Amino acid sequence: MRSIWNGSISFGLVTIPVKTYSATDRTSSVSFVRIHEKDGAPVQYRKICELDGNEVPNEEVGKGYQPPGDDTIVPITDDDLSQLPMPTAKTLSILSFVDPTEIDPLQMDKSYYLAPNGASAAKPYTLLREALEHHRKVAIGKVAMRGRESLAMLRAHDGALVMHQLLWPDQIRPATEVVPDDVEIRENEMTLAETLMDSLGELDPAELHDDYREAVEELVAAKLEGTEPVAPAPAASGAQVIDLTAALEKSVRAAQGGDTDAESESASVTPLRGRKAAKKSAAGSGTAKKSGTRQQATARKTGAATKKAPAKKTAETKTAAKTAAKKSAAAPKTAGGRTKAASAAAQSTSSRGTAAATSGKSQKSTAKKTAAKKTTTKKTGKRSSA
Repeated sequence: MRSIWNGSISFGLVTIPVKTYSATDRTSSVSFVRIHEKDGAPVQYRKICELDGNEVPNEEVGKGYQPPGDDTIVPITDDDLSQLPMPTAKTLSILSFVDPTEIDPLQMDKSYYLAPNGASAAKPYTLLREALEHHRKVAIGKVAMRGRESLAMLRAHDGALVMHQLLWPDQIRPATEVVPDDVEIRENEMTLAETLMDSLGELDPAELHDDYREAVEELVAAKLEGTEPVAPAPAASGAQVIDLTAALEKSVRAAQGGDTDAESESASVTPLRGRKAAKKSAAGSGTAKKSGTRQQATARKTGAATKKAPAKKTAETKTAAKTAAKKSAAAPKTAGGRTKAASAAAQSTSSRGTAAATSGKSQKSTAKKTAAKKTTTKKTGKRSSA
């Protein structure tokens, strides 16, 4: 790596000479050059003076400052900048030590590795690194790099000191314009969301890679070989308004390996209120149908029982009448008045019975009366013969 800035860290009365190296490599990302589509030749960019229209060579390009809301441009030379007081031009001055959670990630800009510059710098460099790790703090300071002063944060990482350039607090825009209105979150939705977070497990940085860059490289390789590029698989549809609870449940099953088709299914629009109303309506119609069916079945059974009951009662009534008539005819004609009255009473009693139990009682009553009359007839006959 090539050092891009040499300076020192001011830590109280301790000065640590350091070299600065870029901690990130953005050259590996996908970048394109602009070409002329007609012939494929690269397009050059030239610096043209807006006043005379002529091309300006690099040695004649200088600096200027344009105040906000003003068209006037004030020329600024390197001599003007060199006379400005800038104590952090070659020194990273540490102002305080704070907890890492006090630094908003929105403030982080570029990252750099700091290495000790010389053998004498190794011990104080290691001391600062160990102190940051042991105390679990980060250092906040100011540094001027490439003609600009910025905030900086120092932290220990993998045995080295890392410096993060920070944006000034007034460079962070407020989030008031993007915050949604008050939304009510149910307890089961929060539980499902937390379960999904736990189910996804930990992240392995080694598994992260740039799919788009790989696809571009495959496309370029296919064009160089003169073959037809392989069409990429269609991407899943974007997010839509969905049933949040159902989507969370599917996601949890998919993360736990219980639902393999959850990833292939796209989200569908499902109005929550309409869905509940539809369910209630369907349930109501189903209940009505079942109730109607039960009522019809009950009516049929009741009708059948009603038709059968009179028939049984009529047959029992006729049988009781015949039995009473036979017993009355077998009695002697001597007790004619009483026998006829008893027979008439038996017929009247049996005809008024409407239930099987009533008919049985009538038959028993008639039999008792007939037996009593027979006894009376016998006694009368004995008296007559005497």
